Amino acid sequence: MANSSNKKLVPEAMTALDKFKYEVASEVGVNLKDGYNGDISAKDAGKIGGQMVKKMIEQAERNMK
Repeated sequence: MANSSNKKLVPEAMTALDKFKYEVASEVGVNLKDGYNGDISAKDAGKIGGQMVKKMIEQAERNMK
C-alpha cells in the first residue's frame, strides 16, 4: 500500500467531505460511482476539486463576516 501525505486534519469530517465531493461532481456534470473512480479524466477531476475549493473558500469568507 502506498504512503499518502494527504492526512485528514479532522478524520471525523471524512464522510461529510465524501458527500460534498459527490454533490459537487453532480453539479459540474461528472458522474462518480461508489468506489474506484480512477478512470475519470484529469480534467473532470480538476473540475470537481476546483469547485470544492471554491465553495470552501466562499464558506470561510462568509464565516469571517
